[in-house]
Amino acid sequence: MSSRPTGRSVKISDDERGGWSSDRPRSGAPRPADLTVHCRVLRPADRLRYSPGSLLIVSCASTPELDAFIERLIEDRAVVLSLRKVKALLAGRVAEEELDERARELLASAVQKRLEGRQTVVLTTEGFTPEEREPFLRAAAAQRRPRHLILIETARENVAEDELAPLNELRRALDAGELGNEGIQTALRLGGGSAAEVKRILFRPPPREDD
Repeated sequence: MSSRPTGRSVKISDDERGGWSSDRPRSGAPRPADLTVHCRVLRPADRLRYSPGSLLIVSCASTPELDAFIERLIEDRAVVLSLRKVKALLAGRVAEEELDERARELLASAVQKRLEGRQTVVLTTEGFTPEEREPFLRAAAAQRRPRHLILIETARENVAEDELAPLNELRRALDAGELGNEGIQTALRLGGGSAAEVKRILFRPPPREDD
């Protein structure tokens, strides 16, 4: 289901966190929490407003386009985390065969620490599978933090063959409003120049309205 903002600013409130709960243990082991929430599919706007302390996942198959989007719109670069960024920090410090595993561990730890401190996390990814998103969405849900996703479209030649099927499935699920099954509360797809329409991304409470 699409939600069309009446103005040109999309506001995602702090209480839009959805209901997640742990199932009762079966066979002596707890089942993973059900992250299912209602997902609003947003339309492009010149200003996107998210609550402070949110987890915002931004995905794009083109690294340059992803970096340019983040650099242009995210004021506080300290909130931006990515596996690529962690790997660059570890390069030369750990053995090559251990790099991927160590980077994933450090990224998960950094995201967890910020979420526990109710700090905003902008997680950039160049992959599109639910498995890549799941640990971070679970960590955010456990801390009852709002969870959002932006997909930035790019030219077909920028998409690797092995990423095409996961990307197409993400597009389908996003447009159908099915990302709530993963615990994502709002989703936005930007393509065909609509990424340029976004002028600001804010992590601030909405302005108080006069009675």
